[in-house]
Amino acid sequence: MHLLTVFSHPIRSSYPGQVMDAFHEPFHAAGHSVDVLDLHAESFDPRFTEADHQHFWGAGIPDGIESMQRRVEAADRLAFVFPVYWWSMPAMMKGWIERVFTGGWAYQYGAGVADRGTQPLRGLLPHVPTALIGIGGSKQRTYDKYGYEDAMRTQLDVGVFAYSGITDVESHLIYDIEAEHHAENRAAGIDQARDIATAFASPDRQTRNTKDEHLNRRAAMTQ
Repeated sequence: MHLLTVFSHPIRSSYPGQVMDAFHEPFHAAGHSVDVLDLHAESFDPRFTEADHQHFWGAGIPDGIESMQRRVEAADRLAFVFPVYWWSMPAMMKGWIERVFTGGWAYQYGAGVADRGTQPLRGLLPHVPTALIGIGGSKQRTYDKYGYEDAMRTQLDVGVFAYSGITDVESHLIYDIEAEHHAENRAAGIDQARDIATAFASPDRQTRNTKDEHLNRRAAMTQ
């Protein structure tokens, strides 16, 4: 099995970096390969440029994007590890998705660009199991009170990944780890990351359909 982990934090030794390392431990122990796409270390430019805009409307793909797509295509599992900024993933990671999940590769309307807005959407990416691990400074009750976690699942699990054909998505949050006085929570988060990875890498893992789960949950809320 080959795992691609997309990581976004300017400091590799940070707590999110430690979470990622713990997440990788079960993969390494099982003899699986891991590709870490560290967006800061690789100096990825997240800005959606004029070249990206032109590609959106059918021009050639910008430099550096195709190699990122090949790394996604090589993966049997995808993971995204990130600190939660303003109740979502960091701009660096969001920019990576905006530039790499291109039309004609991640999704398509009808036969191509000319059918955008008039023909049905097709997600083009394979059903690669995908795990998101967000590291948050706030308490779980804050996420529950305002519905932040559900908003993140709607935006990311459904709006990005299921939209692109990746319907087998699981999202996890590690809560309340801000500063060293939450050392207990930080230690628990490291253990949580290992547990997530053990289940995620298991050959007995059950396939999920996050879009169906989301729609069923919303339907139940309106009854």
